[in-house]
Amino acid sequence: MNHMNHLTDSDSLEQLRRQLARFADERDWQKFHSPKNLSMALIAEAAELVEHFQWLSEAQSHSLDEEKHAQVRLELADILIYLIRTADQLEIDLISAANDKIVINEERYPVEKVRGKAGRAEDFR
Repeated sequence: MNHMNHLTDSDSLEQLRRQLARFADERDWQKFHSPKNLSMALIAEAAELVEHFQWLSEAQSHSLDEEKHAQVRLELADILIYLIRTADQLEIDLISAANDKIVINEERYPVEKVRGKAGRAEDFR
């Protein structure tokens, strides 16, 4: 079920950020959308995502039935929404931050030391 090929030019993070800001403004919710409140909502949604996988095996987690897949899809959407709103309130460009983090991770986890291994950066020094 690869939905990535359905993306269009209007499916950008910036377009979504503007749409979510407008949604909050129209409902006068901006006053509730502090970084603290949004990050708390984000972690609550992440916990709801984890509940869908809690007692599944690794293999089962890769092959969700249609109903479970639809539920997980919406949980991921909630997480993304709260992530974007939190970043917006803090004036953080998520794409730039992610690119910076990728560079940091490339330095922390050099291929020749970590390929095929799981662990924290400290484990590979």
